[in-house]
Amino acid sequence: MKYKPHEYQSYATEFILSHPISAVFLEMGLGKSVITLSAIFDLCLDSFLVCKVLVIAPLRVARDTWPAEINKWDHLKGLSYSVAVGTEKERIDALKKQSTLYIINRENVDWLVHKSGIPFHFDMVVIDELSSFKSYGAKRFKSLLKVRPSVKRIVGLTGTPSSNGLMDLWAEFRILDLGQRLGRYISHYRNTYFKPDKRNAQIIFSYKPLPGAEEEIYKQISDITISMKSTDYLKMPEYVSNEVFVTLSDKEWKVYSEFKEEMVANLGDEEIDAVNAAVLSGKLLQMANGAVYDSENKAHVIHDKKLDALEDLIEGANGKPVLVAYWYKHDLERIKERFPVRQIQSSKDIEAWNDGKIPIAVIHPASAGHGLNLQSGGSTLIWFGLTWSLELYQQTNARLYRQGQKDTVIVHHIITKNTIDEDVLLALTKKEKTQDALIDAVKANLEVMR
Repeated sequence: MKYKPHEYQSYATEFILSHPISAVFLEMGLGKSVITLSAIFDLCLDSFLVCKVLVIAPLRVARDTWPAEINKWDHLKGLSYSVAVGTEKERIDALKKQSTLYIINRENVDWLVHKSGIPFHFDMVVIDELSSFKSYGAKRFKSLLKVRPSVKRIVGLTGTPSSNGLMDLWAEFRILDLGQRLGRYISHYRNTYFKPDKRNAQIIFSYKPLPGAEEEIYKQISDITISMKSTDYLKMPEYVSNEVFVTLSDKEWKVYSEFKEEMVANLGDEEIDAVNAAVLSGKLLQMANGAVYDSENKAHVIHDKKLDALEDLIEGANGKPVLVAYWYKHDLERIKERFPVRQIQSSKDIEAWNDGKIPIAVIHPASAGHGLNLQSGGSTLIWFGLTWSLELYQQTNARLYRQGQKDTVIVHHIITKNTIDEDVLLALTKKEKTQDALIDAVKANLEVMR
C-alpha cells in the first residue's frame, strides 16, 4: 500500500530523525508504528546512521502488529526484520538471523540481556508502550538500563505516559536520557517535585506534586518530547460516557458496609476477611460487582444488581452488538450464566466480532490493549466492573473509539452507588486530567513545519 503521510505523521517522523532521544506520546489510532518505521528506514537504509534496531513491544503487538505494518507499506520494502518471540530456541534463532530490525516482547528483555547469550549490539532501541517501563524495580527496567549506555538512539512510544500520575515519568525518562532531565535517582525526583500526601506515621503511601511542579517537569522534558491527541488530527466519532447507578438492598448494603468497617464478613458458613488495605480494596470491588472470593477461591454471590442493569442495557441496545468489559473471573462466570456471550480471545473471535456475528461479546481489559481493532463490530461498550488502571481503561475504550468507527461510541459504566466503584471512577477521572495536562504541555506544534 502506498504511504501518504498526514502532516502530523511527517512531523513526528522528522522529530525522531532529528532527536537521538525522543519521547513520542501518540494517542491510539495516530499510526505510531508506521511513523517510527519510516524513521528507522531512513536511518538504516538512507542515511546509514543505524545498523541494528531493537523494538520492544507487548507480546501481541510484537508478534502481529509490527510485522504487519512493515509488510503493509510500499515505502518500507527492503527493511528486513526478525520476530524474537515464542520458545527460547525460536527466540535465539530469530536473534541470530541477519536482519535490520529485531522485535521482542517486553517480558523477554531481562532474558535477552542476561540469559540469551546474544551480545546486545543494538545501536537503536524503540520501546513501544514506554509506560510499561514505569516501574523502576522491575527486571525489564533494570536490564534495559544496564545496556542503555551502549545505545546511540532511543525512541519511547506511548499514548498513556502518566497513567498513574507524574511519578511514573521518572523511570520512563531515566531509561530514555539516563537521568539527564528528571534526575538519576527517584529519591531526588520525589524530593524536588513532590511532597508526602497520604501517610501513617513514618510510612508514606502517596505523594502529590508541589506547587508549580507539573509545569517544571513538563519544561524539563519538553525538548525531547512531542505529544498528539487523535481528536486534534483525526476525524473521530462522537463519544458519549454514561454512568448507570445501581443500589444495594439494606441486607446487601449491610454485608458490604460491615466488611468495609470490620474487614470481616460472614456469608452463611463462610467467613471472608481482608488482611490489609490492598486486599480490602479488591474484596470491596468484588462485592460491588456482585460476588466475592473466599480463602479457597470460591465465589460467594452478594447481589445481582449489576447483572440486572446489564440486561437493561443490552435490551436498550435494540439488537446492536455490545462489548462488555469484566474484571474478575466470577464476573465472567455470572455473565455467562445469564447471557449468551462469546469471549474475545483469538483472531477468529476478533474477525467474527468485526463481521457483526457476535451480539454480546465479553473482554478482559488486560487482553483488550494495544493493537486490537474492534471498531467495525460495534460502538457500545459496557464496563461491568472497573479497573484502577487508567492505561487499561483508556486502551479498552480505544478498541471502539478510534478512526474508522462509523457510529457514536457509547461507553456505559455500571456503578454500585456509595461503594468503591465511585472512588475508582473518580480516580480514573483525576488521572486522566493529569495525563491530559502533560500531553497538552508538550503538544506538537505543527506550525514549525509551515
